[in-house]
Amino acid sequence: MSLDHEDQGLAAIEEQMLELSELARTAGVVVVGTDTQRRGKADPALFIGKGKAESLHALKHEADFDLLIFNEELSPRQQRNLESKLEVKVIDRTELILDIFAQRARTKEGRLQVEAAQLHHLLPRLQGGRDLSRLGGGVGTRGPGEQKLESDRRRIRHRIRELDRDIKEIRKQRALRREGRRRSDYPVIAIVGYTNSGKSTLLHALTKAQVQMEDALFVTLDPTTRLVRLPNRREVLFTDTVGFIQKLPTDLVAAFKATLEEVQEADLLLHVLDATRYNGRDQMEAVHETLQDLGALEKPKLLALNKVDQLAPAAVETLMAEDWSPYRAVVPISALRRSGLDALGKAVADTLPGDLVSIEVLLPYSENARQAEFHAQGNVEAVDYRADGVAIRGALPRRLLSKFDPFRTSGPNGTVNAPSRSA
Repeated sequence: MSLDHEDQGLAAIEEQMLELSELARTAGVVVVGTDTQRRGKADPALFIGKGKAESLHALKHEADFDLLIFNEELSPRQQRNLESKLEVKVIDRTELILDIFAQRARTKEGRLQVEAAQLHHLLPRLQGGRDLSRLGGGVGTRGPGEQKLESDRRRIRHRIRELDRDIKEIRKQRALRREGRRRSDYPVIAIVGYTNSGKSTLLHALTKAQVQMEDALFVTLDPTTRLVRLPNRREVLFTDTVGFIQKLPTDLVAAFKATLEEVQEADLLLHVLDATRYNGRDQMEAVHETLQDLGALEKPKLLALNKVDQLAPAAVETLMAEDWSPYRAVVPISALRRSGLDALGKAVADTLPGDLVSIEVLLPYSENARQAEFHAQGNVEAVDYRADGVAIRGALPRRLLSKFDPFRTSGPNGTVNAPSRSA
């Protein structure tokens, strides 16, 4: 059920209802129908109009449904009133997404974060047989109902505090892992995008990582990080992240902050967009809104237009001709067919901050680790095996220069001396 109170247009509403149906099926719900109402503003008591509520109640016996899902967030009062009037269970988009996350959470971290979000959402919706706003308000408002309700609320608050402590510990552990990655000097590329855009499929195609891939929403809740060698031989870390969605619940963003910090700490964002979606621009805007909330919108970004194998060549050309600013580059790919990945790797290499700097070094034969690092992280142009060590000419990422400063034979301005004999 959706309410068009912003005159969004038929096409936009249809896309929203299609997405809501996909969410419902992901949660295990059998969808028997969808409905919308157009009105100036939401009814404070029922959200929808009284007439629409009565028609839904009459339709309940014909369509034989026992659950009604709203695409917008309902207030506790609206939810209770609708359930009383329609005599069916009523949930909103937030509860539906939380339920999906609860089903998909596999790790302890994911389960803790989902439980915290669910309890934050549940707390204002607790009932003690009367309206929460009237409890303790005078004659007839005290008694066992209040005691039970307050007891439940105390237990939930206590559990939320426990979960917050556990999640803070997880954030510390993640921070330590990120610090370890920074010390390893590998740039980090965070793969972001709308749910079911193909992020996990892309990570698998790039790395053959054993990640869950499925044509469903919110398959990935726990980030996966893998090492990838780019076409210029530079090694980087790719991190898959939880999918974004329009109207992503605030409680969920807060609970998954430890996971989403992977996006904040990345050197580059790789936005994967499903090129086959009619509302691709709306999905892009939803991703941008979440990135803005995380303070990561201004990071360098690349755009991968995924699933172009399902489009005609002319349609791909039309997409590529559009204005995709502020992305540094746009690359059409098919993660499933593994096409366009070389071009994507080159775009990542060209866009990563900290460009390669020309350098010539003389490494003693005892510095095997430095030799291996130069070959792994840089571009080697020439090698000369001398009596006093191995002379290497090439280019290294700027952040690695300090490691090789003791062995440099190039000038102080970074220009390379006359090339040595190649081996």
